[in-house]
Amino acid sequence: MSVSVLGSGAFGTALAISLAGNGPVTLWSRNPDQASQMQQSRENVDRLPGVTLPANITVTAEIEQAVRSDVLLLAVPMQKLRDALNLHAARLSGKVLVACCKGIELSTGLGPVAVIRQTVPDAQPALLTGPSFADDIARGLPTALTLACADVELGEALQQELTTANLRLYRTADTVGAELGGALKNVMAIGCGAAIGAGLGDSARAALITRGFAEMQRFAALRRAQPDTLMGLSGLGDLVLTCSSELSRNYRFGLCLGQKKPFDSTTTVEGVATALAMSEIAASEGLDMPISATVAKLSSGAYSVTDAIQALLGRPLKEE
Repeated sequence: MSVSVLGSGAFGTALAISLAGNGPVTLWSRNPDQASQMQQSRENVDRLPGVTLPANITVTAEIEQAVRSDVLLLAVPMQKLRDALNLHAARLSGKVLVACCKGIELSTGLGPVAVIRQTVPDAQPALLTGPSFADDIARGLPTALTLACADVELGEALQQELTTANLRLYRTADTVGAELGGALKNVMAIGCGAAIGAGLGDSARAALITRGFAEMQRFAALRRAQPDTLMGLSGLGDLVLTCSSELSRNYRFGLCLGQKKPFDSTTTVEGVATALAMSEIAASEGLDMPISATVAKLSSGAYSVTDAIQALLGRPLKEE
């Protein structure tokens, strides 16, 4: 199978670098100037500085060239996925489309696989998710991810094709569970960042991770995901990573909230939209999701950190 990565941000570039160990890869950028610069300098100076692009990566801004591959990895932000798919729907028709984004679409409450199914119905959708940072993957550090694909035969083929020397893939057919794990952990990472930023300590973070995971499991049950999926890389694994490292954009955003410092507005923080979407769905379904609701209010400015602490600590006592 030939492979293209659509999206030249840090994660898309890192995936292309790792996959280049298996053979030629096409990396598509929607910005012609960036594509030209990367092709000539062999480096993504804006998003992944200091890492050299292997010689067998071709960087292009020509979408027609990129979509010639058999497998297309979609490394675009969750909230921009639908627009990108609609824009290129005719070209993507019948293709194997592997979403590499995490989140819940704010306008619909859908995950990336569901959005692919809606916008390009005859495509073959899959999802690549799990605990990973672009810099680790690009530098060849060992990383394990979940490949979710409802078509078992296609999933097996993709697992073989996309596993690399440093990227080990585990397969599941539960696309809903994998979508939710990757999306909901971002919400908890914002909360943990805010707790550490406000000086609440590691014990508070541990409590947020644990109770946040319980919320993730409740929401996954509502969506009829398989319980075991959330216990794997796409759920618990990703939750632990993003709630404990400043390399996580969502954690850093929460950290700035807790410290009352400004955050770079050009950085994508998927957990903000996910918290809003998740809270609205939970409220409509009568599902108790106090941490998610608090993160949504904190992220939108409706709550201060003090308000958030009082809201969570003031809840009625209950059994675990």
